[in-house]
Amino acid sequence: MVVQGRTAAATLRELGVRASRRLGQHFLLDEGVARRQVDIADIQKSETVVEIGPGLGVLTRLLAARAKRVIAIEKDSRLASILETIGDRVEIVRGDALKVEWPAFDVMVANLPYQISSPILFRLLDQRFDRAVLMLQREFVERMVARPRTKDYSRLTVNVAHRAACEMLETVPRSAFFPQPRVESAVVRLASRPPPYRVVDEKTFRECVDGCFGHRRKTIRNALDLEWRRFAPDRAGWRQSILELPFLDRRADALSPAEFAHLSNAIAVAKG
Repeated sequence: MVVQGRTAAATLRELGVRASRRLGQHFLLDEGVARRQVDIADIQKSETVVEIGPGLGVLTRLLAARAKRVIAIEKDSRLASILETIGDRVEIVRGDALKVEWPAFDVMVANLPYQISSPILFRLLDQRFDRAVLMLQREFVERMVARPRTKDYSRLTVNVAHRAACEMLETVPRSAFFPQPRVESAVVRLASRPPPYRVVDEKTFRECVDGCFGHRRKTIRNALDLEWRRFAPDRAGWRQSILELPFLDRRADALSPAEFAHLSNAIAVAKG
């Protein structure tokens, strides 16, 4: 079922709610999209689901019909009061999802506000979870699933691939929301898993990826030289260590996640 924009506007007026630009609110109206998200998540009756930014509750109600428990984190107190009437299986956490403590959960299903997509995703990847089905800005999702040697391949791509299998499933038109955003959205599925390669030190891996992509137009040799403070107490000694590292004449966007692991392992050895 698709709720027409004028009907949604009338509903919001009745509730005394206006979409907040500051909070990046674009309410999902297309129940067909929400149903597909829930189907893809394959939620079991024994599972706890976290939803961030539930909005008008289109997705929340569908999740509550499947899950043992739904924890919906909503920053807008006006909407939180409305969502609390959905049912006993739904717990509303009032607050900023970037700041509040997340409870233990099995699955995350959410239509994330665009401006917090990156910090929420990185926080998710640091959590223990089984899978997630997220709707995000299409361009952001394309960066998540990009291939090496493409313009969209980035620090985001490598960090996602390091901790989860990731698949873009469908694009969602602007008309599925009220008010309409300026860009298209996309649905992505994440399945948590350990890295499919060996990493000696996680911190060194992150520093390596961040440092190299911070100078993505430069060779690995030059990028690591510029980022020496991440890896060594003095630049002269670090320059000697760099000479023993692999992939020095390539650039960050040409290295696969497994190759970044190989590079970071060599750096960890060089650091002693």
